[in-house]
Amino acid sequence: MSRREFLPYLVGAVVIFAVGIVAGYGVSASGDPAADQILDAIMGGVFSQILGDNPLMLAVKIFLNNLQACVLLFLGGATFGLLTFFILFSNGLVIGLFADQIAEKVGPLGLIAGLVPHGVFELPAIFIAAALGLALARSVLADARGQGDAAADAARLGGLFLRVVVPLLAVAAVIEAFITPALLQIVV
Repeated sequence: MSRREFLPYLVGAVVIFAVGIVAGYGVSASGDPAADQILDAIMGGVFSQILGDNPLMLAVKIFLNNLQACVLLFLGGATFGLLTFFILFSNGLVIGLFADQIAEKVGPLGLIAGLVPHGVFELPAIFIAAALGLALARSVLADARGQGDAAADAARLGGLFLRVVVPLLAVAAVIEAFITPALLQIVV
């Protein structure tokens, strides 16, 4: 797949994620009690498992959690893209919910320090994984119509996932575990 063919999937992934962020921020800013319920569920789930870990273990857990999400984004293409869409939108929604809460507690500079350093690696990884999932959905649809080979496309797209997404996630996890906490201590 050429870059030109890949671009619409990448743009679609960014748009879906952005709509989720706006929706999450809107729900949180409106004071809807559902926002607090969602945040409490997340804090009691994923985050409770990593609080208090040393930075190396934290990096490993962050990497594995993000890798799992990205694998699901990619393989979600086999559901004609429905799972990819849902995961992408819901992750944007959660970011939007947290962005409002975090900005309220630590201000815009704290929000930037907490998200940007690792986000410049993590977000492209998420968007690329989702775009690969959307491309896989197109291949599955073409294969269902007898006009393609979804298995061959999945193998090729999977190779790209391994070469691009996995290294980006590894770098993001190391930054999030080792550098982001230090930046937050300086800023907050």
